[in-house]
Amino acid sequence: MGPTGSGKTGVSVAIARKTDGEIISADSRTVYKGMDVGTAKPTTIEREGVPHFGFDLVEPDERFTVKDWKDYAEKVIADIEGRGNVPIVVGGTGLYVDALIFDYKFEAPSKGYGVERGECIKNLNGKNGSLEQNDLQKYPDRQKMCSKYKVFGIFWEPEELKKRLLIRANKMFNDELYAETEQLVKKNSFENKAMTGDVYEFAWKYMRNEIGREEAVRLTATCDWHLAKRQMTWFKRNKNIMWLPLEKVETAVLKCIQNEQRK
Repeated sequence: MGPTGSGKTGVSVAIARKTDGEIISADSRTVYKGMDVGTAKPTTIEREGVPHFGFDLVEPDERFTVKDWKDYAEKVIADIEGRGNVPIVVGGTGLYVDALIFDYKFEAPSKGYGVERGECIKNLNGKNGSLEQNDLQKYPDRQKMCSKYKVFGIFWEPEELKKRLLIRANKMFNDELYAETEQLVKKNSFENKAMTGDVYEFAWKYMRNEIGREEAVRLTATCDWHLAKRQMTWFKRNKNIMWLPLEKVETAVLKCIQNEQRK
């Protein structure tokens, strides 16, 4: 786990290549088809032959819930384990990961409940909470994490992460992003929540000469920084996460996997 731009993709691929690992994305944005550059999906080259799951599951205008992702991830994990390989869940959507590692139970939504992704969940302690990520108080308290999971987090000092996000945003603004944005706008409205408040909105404004490239890059990096802060606020509530700087994550995870395989 880790905030956006923390280096999860590279280190997870490196780990997977050394452990017969297969990667499941826990990212609420990469589930959408046609949203590749703007959601920083790893390219075929970056995946380096490692099997990846959780990408391109639905169209941007299709409803996809936390329960949908949990059901999908559990099936994929079982399949990977059935092949004798190591499932590695990688992502920054804390709610997805929590639903998996704390085994949230889902119930039908309350009548008239209008929040997107609106199931209700019942955690192991029996408390209910609605699935609205912007209101942490609505979530059930965490109970004991499922013993089959070990959770590692990538830690960056805030100023260093800001620099990484600005560099990434600058690289992202290229012809591939513009073509992708144009295709998405043809099919979807910016009223679609999958399309708002991120790089696509700023890329479209730049393409329409409403803002300059430098401003579009700055706005994207700022938006990503705000997302990273929200993610870290979420992650800090989980005391099971072992936080490490990026350069120490691979060694620690490999040691953990080796220890588990000896049991």
